[in-house]
Amino acid sequence: MTKSTIKHQKVVSEAKWLKARRELLAKEKEFTRLRDKMTAQIRALPWRKIEKAYYFNGPKGKESLVDLFDGKTQLAVYHFMLGPDWDQGCKSCSFFADTFQGIPIHLAHRDVAFVAVSRAPLSKIEQFEKRMGWNFKWVSSFDSDFNFDFGVSFKDEDERAGHVFYNYTDGPYLNDEMPGASFFYRRNQEVFHTYSTYARGLDILNSAYNWLDLVPKGRDENPESTVDWLRHHDRYE
Repeated sequence: MTKSTIKHQKVVSEAKWLKARRELLAKEKEFTRLRDKMTAQIRALPWRKIEKAYYFNGPKGKESLVDLFDGKTQLAVYHFMLGPDWDQGCKSCSFFADTFQGIPIHLAHRDVAFVAVSRAPLSKIEQFEKRMGWNFKWVSSFDSDFNFDFGVSFKDEDERAGHVFYNYTDGPYLNDEMPGASFFYRRNQEVFHTYSTYARGLDILNSAYNWLDLVPKGRDENPESTVDWLRHHDRYE
């Protein structure tokens, strides 16, 4: 639990508070319009056709990328950090996953399938999934290049080199697995990659962060290590 406090915040009359709030509201509306323009630009990006065959292991057995659409024309993938030799899932990805519960049914009614993908074997995924009590679809890409091709898994030679291509730029090697989200469109049996986002680009997908951003202390995180406070939801005291 955070011990920080807020000091010296300005306190004003109701009339002055309302004036300040209305001024901020105008900026919020401008930000919303900019956000709408940005998401329109995301949807307007050119697509690239997926030429490689990817296969996954899931509750239904072996599935292709097309199978993951489950009859829908759109697919949203969360790249969950759980490597083949990991004992448990990433605590930050788990924080995100806690906010995914209940969402897939709504996405399905907008022609969108949702799935989490990790490189760990399915047995390890199912064990951790049971511990966390989640019920969204989660598959293994253990026998596939999928994670590597979408820039969220890295090899021993990347670690030795000390740098990787992540979030569309060359940067330091941080881990053998990294988070991301990717989006696809299906036209019959053809699949197109439409968008992927990584790092802070994922923040909008975490509703808990969006709530924290509105309370007086905000996320109240250590800027040097923003997830120091975070635990798996069954590990908080």
